[in-house]
Amino acid sequence: MPNVEEIFSSIESLSKEEFARLRGWFYERDWERWDREIEQDSKSGKLDFLVKEALAEKADGKLSGSYLTAFQDPYRR
Repeated sequence: MPNVEEIFSSIESLSKEEFARLRGWFYERDWERWDREIEQDSKSGKLDFLVKEALAEKADGKLSGSYLTAFQDPYRR
């Protein structure tokens, strides 16, 4: 397997079209990893504080927007 320096060198030698294709591929992989990380963090409860903050802001009238009508408290039973 090539080391990072060899990969950098190979990237530098790509044509404009090949570089654009690689960039698109890289962005897709990056977003996929980000999505998986966010999903894992959400399932594990690491992001619960964000929901609580948003609900508090909504209750205080500090948030507005039609999208809030669909937002429901996941902690309310």
